[in-house]
Amino acid sequence: MTTSRSRGQHAGLDRRGILRAAVRLVDREGLTALSMRRLGAEVGVKAMALYHHFPNKDALLDGMVEEIATAAPVGFEGTDWWDGLRGYARAQLDALAAHPNLIPLVLSRPATTAGNHLMMETLLRSLRTAGFQPLQALDMVYTLNALILVHAALGAGVGGAPPPHGEPGQTSRLAALPAQTYPLLAEAAHAGADRGPTARFEFALDALLTGFADARGAS
Repeated sequence: MTTSRSRGQHAGLDRRGILRAAVRLVDREGLTALSMRRLGAEVGVKAMALYHHFPNKDALLDGMVEEIATAAPVGFEGTDWWDGLRGYARAQLDALAAHPNLIPLVLSRPATTAGNHLMMETLLRSLRTAGFQPLQALDMVYTLNALILVHAALGAGVGGAPPPHGEPGQTSRLAALPAQTYPLLAEAAHAGADRGPTARFEFALDALLTGFADARGAS
């Protein structure tokens, strides 16, 4: 009969493995199911073994935010800043969409780990090379992250929020309005009926990138 280990180092655990197990647990059962004891059972150790890697549950939660946020590529090698930021934004949105149970956690906790800071530093370095001042670059990253988080939260229905405006259900409702009373709404709804689920995100992303380019030219 296998017994739970009491020491993390004896279990062959490492920080990344624990974080991935925590993410899998929340994906499967939701944030309310996450506790140090439950996570310990998930990886086959007693809860105390986890404290060799995380001093408390807050540190574990911060690590989980890092695990999701740093999954996206941040280097712009071989591409320009515009395509680099577009790729980063799409990858971040995909990462959040793959873990909808973690979106409330990402929304509620600032990214304060060394891994998050390194990711931000890498982004700012790439943008500085592209001609943006550090403060401009930081504002760009935070603005872009806000767009990503809001769109992901709406898409996942976090807090009972409705889906983003322009999603298929809302578009069809607009298309059903009487065209005599709402001619422009009806025309717009019909024109966008065949667009993909991320079309509105792509529109906002391009608008932001255009604004960023203008800001660089004005600096």
